[in-house]
Amino acid sequence: MRWIYLSPHLDDAVLSAGGLIYDQTRSGIPVEIWTFMCGYPPEGEFSPIAQMLHDQWGFSSAEEAVRERRVEDKNAAAILSAMTVHFDFLDCIYRRGSSGEWLYSEVFVPPQQEDADLPAQIAETISARLNPDDVLVCQLSVGSHVDHVLVRQAAELLGRPLRYDIDVPYIFYKPQELEPKSAGMKESVHSVTESGLKSWQEAVLAYKSQIPTLGAVFDTPEKVHESIQTYWFERKGVRLFHTS
Repeated sequence: MRWIYLSPHLDDAVLSAGGLIYDQTRSGIPVEIWTFMCGYPPEGEFSPIAQMLHDQWGFSSAEEAVRERRVEDKNAAAILSAMTVHFDFLDCIYRRGSSGEWLYSEVFVPPQQEDADLPAQIAETISARLNPDDVLVCQLSVGSHVDHVLVRQAAELLGRPLRYDIDVPYIFYKPQELEPKSAGMKESVHSVTESGLKSWQEAVLAYKSQIPTLGAVFDTPEKVHESIQTYWFERKGVRLFHTS
């Protein structure tokens, strides 16, 4: 029975549930992290937000950014003994509309109409690779990042039981979104060992390019250690939500 974590970007699953993933693989459960918005955009100009983020990440091009972030993801997953699967949907910062315009100048916004078919495309991609007894873990989309919202919509089109984890680091910045995003769901706490905690912290730090852009409570290695420990200490584990 595989556990499959549906990750919008190359870091979301590890940030949100790295300690649980580590403990699961240590106990013999096969875990895969499927990342969707990590395709290589066409060569050419890039949106202002993409240019800004490339500068912050320390990359000179989108090709380098995607390539190196995929390497970071594999390194992080290796620390947790998880497998990675990378799909070719574009990050919102690289998506254009039918007229060539950039769809997003910021990321914490509702999906544009031109992305209306994207959840169905992602759902079809997921469905083609699933086994009947796979356990799917989706992000609640706390923080309302447009790509997190779209991947959650895709997962919910599958018509399968889902478990949801809480989006880290966004829960630190928008805790008020947890209740409405998990409305009507039941919660369970999956305990995480101290060795799981340490590996979680180490795995997050493998995303070296992303640390400067994760916000005030995650933007240095020291803050990563402290914030992950604080999050873990609340329940000594990872909270998952489900509807049945």
